[in-house]
Amino acid sequence: MVGLKHEEKKAKIVCPECGASRLMNDTDQGELVCMNCGYVIDDKIADLGPEWRAFDDEQKVKRTRVGAPLTYTIHDKGLSTLIDWHDKNFTSKELTLAQTSQVFTLRKWQRRVRVADAAERNLASALSEMSKISSALNLPKNILETAAVLYRKAVKRRLIRGRSIQGVAAAAIYMSCRKCNVPRTLDEIAQATSVGKKEIGRCYRFLAKELDEFVPPIFPTRYISKISNQLLMKGKAEIIAATILDVASSLRLTSGRGPTGIAAAATYIASVLAGEKKTQREVALAANVTEVTIRNRYRELMDKIKIIVKL
Repeated sequence: MVGLKHEEKKAKIVCPECGASRLMNDTDQGELVCMNCGYVIDDKIADLGPEWRAFDDEQKVKRTRVGAPLTYTIHDKGLSTLIDWHDKNFTSKELTLAQTSQVFTLRKWQRRVRVADAAERNLASALSEMSKISSALNLPKNILETAAVLYRKAVKRRLIRGRSIQGVAAAAIYMSCRKCNVPRTLDEIAQATSVGKKEIGRCYRFLAKELDEFVPPIFPTRYISKISNQLLMKGKAEIIAATILDVASSLRLTSGRGPTGIAAAATYIASVLAGEKKTQREVALAANVTEVTIRNRYRELMDKIKIIVKL
């Protein structure tokens, strides 16, 4: 609209200095300039457009701030409208009894329209379950978004039939944690939901096979920071534990071992070397493994790497 107004203005007026009609609208300076003699006809022209620039359609979509962004964590991707539960009008005044009844009816039908068929009900239930799991485990938003995309792919390929919604939702969360390199175990996800560990593992293997998704392997170093933070250990011990795992990886001592168990053993050795002695029980509780596992991995690391601990 601003550009059209200036085009009309340029068409009607001429330069008062030389009488030429070739005018240029300098948007950077906010001036209307004569192209013949350089006389500034108008200045301080307000630009009512956005303050950002876009060089392609993708940037234009991302940088615009008209409406809420699309999200896969809502079954309709956030494109539908919501009717507020406050019974007040636009001036914050209380509605009358008749208006309240009418708004209640509109709100009820709005909920029904948003979830039209069985597929959308399934998706809405699964996304709600994934939001609960993500909130219980304090997962970042990108984990939930990735899990929602994985579940939508499973629904599109009709892989949910015959399986529990909670199990597939938990499996999608676990798969997204693996893909985004966020250290979370099956035990932790099973504790955050009502589904057993075996069911989640079964659904996870099924999704990984049918969706043909690349899931990177779990490295023990991912769990060092998590265990160290729970034990309130200093950064020196964490660096020592990472060094021990690097040496163990080069010697192929981590192959075929559980990542949490060997990370817990390395953390236990690092706590002794750094002078922050932690018991095997404390480390086992922080890593969610047994003390026997820590002792077995501890002996392997001490024997193969030849670590000498001075008591």
